[in-house]
Amino acid sequence: MSADCLFCGVVTGDVPHARVTEDDSTYAFMDRNPGTDGHLLVIPKRHSKDLLEIAAEDLTAVTLTAQRIAKAVIGTFGADGVNLINCCGTEAWQSVFHFHLHVIPRYTDTERDPLVPPWKPGVPGDMEAITARSVQLSAALN
Repeated sequence: MSADCLFCGVVTGDVPHARVTEDDSTYAFMDRNPGTDGHLLVIPKRHSKDLLEIAAEDLTAVTLTAQRIAKAVIGTFGADGVNLINCCGTEAWQSVFHFHLHVIPRYTDTERDPLVPPWKPGVPGDMEAITARSVQLSAALN
């Protein structure tokens, strides 16, 4: 645990929140600033700053908990889909530096779901530039 971490305070019960579920490794609670109806967060109980720092076993546990919850929000809330989102770093919109996955139920009803994509899905990119990035990243991974 990190003494100055908001989400560590959630796990210990020192920060008020609406708990959804927990197990030995993970904790899930409703987002105080929901993007859609039913938006919640899944975190590892053990502190890690972000995706680059989290231990593989904690990442696996959080992902599996998020999948279980995603299935439940479809049936329980009548969601039409679900986004799982992680923000890693300030420029990627991370505001709390304890790894977390957003589980965001999606609805065709815009009263329950005002979110729109921050990019234009379906608009093709520059294939030459895309291929160059794939070569660059592949080399870094091998």
